[in-house]
Amino acid sequence: MAIVVDIDVMLARRKMAVGTLAELVGITPANLSVLKNGRAKAVRFTTLNALCEALQCQPGDILRWEPDSYEQEQPSSSPAKISTGRNE
Repeated sequence: MAIVVDIDVMLARRKMAVGTLAELVGITPANLSVLKNGRAKAVRFTTLNALCEALQCQPGDILRWEPDSYEQEQPSSSPAKISTGRNE
């Protein structure tokens, strides 16, 4: 997946345990682990807000985008020709 979750980085910076963060956010440690390990398919904005509040950070501090290796290996397709409506 191209979205990388850096909760573990923020936990280390804040010297906070996973259980403590889960309690502050109001989710189970198991669900936080799913999110932390990048196995989550979605995250609610309310959860993201609670994570940012508990960790005193911005969403971009815990979520980032990296292109998939498959996307990097594919040649870019040539852009489609745009018609101006004139005889060309």
